Amino acid sequence: MRFEAPESLSEQIAQHIGQRIVVRSLKPGERIQELKVAGDLNVSRGSVREALLILERRHLVEIYPRRGAVVSEMTISSVNALYDIYIDLLCMLGRKVLERWSGHELSGLAEQFRNHGSLLGALTPLGNDPEGVIEAGFDIVRNACGMVENPFLQETLENFRPAISRTYYMVLENRPSETTETAPLFQKLADAAMQADAAGLQQVIEQYGEHQRKQILTILMEENA
Repeated sequence: MRFEAPESLSEQIAQHIGQRIVVRSLKPGERIQELKVAGDLNVSRGSVREALLILERRHLVEIYPRRGAVVSEMTISSVNALYDIYIDLLCMLGRKVLERWSGHELSGLAEQFRNHGSLLGALTPLGNDPEGVIEAGFDIVRNACGMVENPFLQETLENFRPAISRTYYMVLENRPSETTETAPLFQKLADAAMQADAAGLQQVIEQYGEHQRKQILTILMEENA
């Protein structure tokens, strides 16, 4: 039997603040005041402080002596560092899935790829749902992790989710039309999975990751111009 403790109050607060950072209602460089957050959420200041330490580990805030916590900046170097590791982890996940499963056993994952591609292809500047699209993408990762049954890989990928979500949201918010370029890649992922084509799967994952990296770096350079 496996027992799972409910999320702690600090974790819930961290998720609340983290989501505000992801959707940019809290801007890079903005100070997060512990006392104000505690009052707004009707929680203790200690719980807020613990939540901010969680967010610091997730690279969403930086904590300075006497200044407190501020929303971390996204820089070219930090985005490159993030995607260097994340793309490699996704490629590892893809390889492990194909090592354990084949043929009709992969049909559910392939269908998720196709559905996500359709979701991306349907996005429009006036009617998109970036948060829903991001969550659907991570559902694919969670499903694949469940197939691999590697808790270390699953935990590592889950820890990347807030920082990656932040970059995805920026791309979907600023470049919704770019999704038409990435949508077909999910059909290619489905095809590679069904054919147990490990090399092809890795190639498409890398192509998708590099496309996302390029988009977020372009946006950052435009903002800093």
